[in-house]
Amino acid sequence: MKILIVDDHTVVRDGVRRLVEALPATAIAEAETPSEALAEFRKFRPDVTILDINLKNGSGLDALRRLRADDPKAKIVVFSMYSDIVYAASARRDGALGYVSKSAPTDELLVAIEKALVGETYVDSETTALMARHESSEGGTKELSRRELQILHMLGEGKSLTDIAQGLGVAYKTIANTSSRMKEKLGVDRTSDLVRFALESKGGRMLDRERP
Repeated sequence: MKILIVDDHTVVRDGVRRLVEALPATAIAEAETPSEALAEFRKFRPDVTILDINLKNGSGLDALRRLRADDPKAKIVVFSMYSDIVYAASARRDGALGYVSKSAPTDELLVAIEKALVGETYVDSETTALMARHESSEGGTKELSRRELQILHMLGEGKSLTDIAQGLGVAYKTIANTSSRMKEKLGVDRTSDLVRFALESKGGRMLDRERP
């Protein structure tokens, strides 16, 4: 079994290496930037890639999309400092089989790797609980309306709520209220989380549905 560890912190890579070395017949490669990840992926052709979200010189989610574009069958487990449904949803949408927070017990990462090997999905228990709570809450994570997607896209372009209200020719309060509903649907608390979600979703199908 070949495993590629992509993380910009040496101590994290060392820790993951020690953990996965316990698995049978494991060969390990490492990378710390998106470009290194793609180069090593092409050379090493790992069975599973363990990928951090925060990387030097780029986003791990962007790296995820690049790896999947290179090999649509790539088996990737995102290993993130965030126990966050926004990041988890982005990672799953972009093709990751697993999502594990770095605060989760170490055995959950091993479970995610083992499941990824056979093409099964896995999300750590803490993030799964967060997702379940938001799914069961009023509004939950149901799809955003076309107008909400339009506002999300504008947030991703760096526009403020005031800019968006002016651009759409509506009252600021209307946009603020819509923003609040979007937060409920996506299970986030702050407008900055909406911006982050929009940025991580750029190039994905979700925002494409907003365009004519």
